[in-house]
Amino acid sequence: MGMKQMFVKSIYAGFMIGLGGIVYLSVEDRVVGSLLFSFGLLTIVTQGFCLYTGKIGFVKELKELLHMAVIIAGNYIGTFLAACSMKAVRPDMGSLGLVQKKLDNDVFDVFILSAFCGVMMYLAIDNYNKSKNILFIIAPVMIFILSGFEHSVANMFYFHFAGAYSFKAFGYLIVMLAGNGIGAKLFSLKPE
Repeated sequence: MGMKQMFVKSIYAGFMIGLGGIVYLSVEDRVVGSLLFSFGLLTIVTQGFCLYTGKIGFVKELKELLHMAVIIAGNYIGTFLAACSMKAVRPDMGSLGLVQKKLDNDVFDVFILSAFCGVMMYLAIDNYNKSKNILFIIAPVMIFILSGFEHSVANMFYFHFAGAYSFKAFGYLIVMLAGNGIGAKLFSLKPE
């Protein structure tokens, strides 16, 4: 896949994660929200979109690692587009409290919670690729949301929606990206 196509597919992936975030913020029941959020990842996988948390665990070469920067940029733009579009019509969806809670965690906690999310996302994609069973996508998504694990791309959406553009928010996104990547990569080293 060429870089341009990868970038475009990354924007779509970010938008779909944003859509998952929108539905999560729209419902009161966290279990229902986590179940419906999984539609975003299901769409990403079936459409072949490029999501950082779904790709990083499968990187094997330095060249592929460099592609992650393109994917992160596209995911960031996609989440921004979803957040801005929704904020224009529903500015009071309540992401500010969620974002503040995330930013109140210390950096080490954010890293560990992000690593666990990376494990969940790696397992979602790896198990789905092996079985084509959508439950292997739905269950890890519900687990990461209900456990409070930190998904870097979902948090891009929440931070955009809340207007959280501080140095701290940006720094936490970097920590989340690193944690998601390390968790996914470490778990990808499991014996087959």
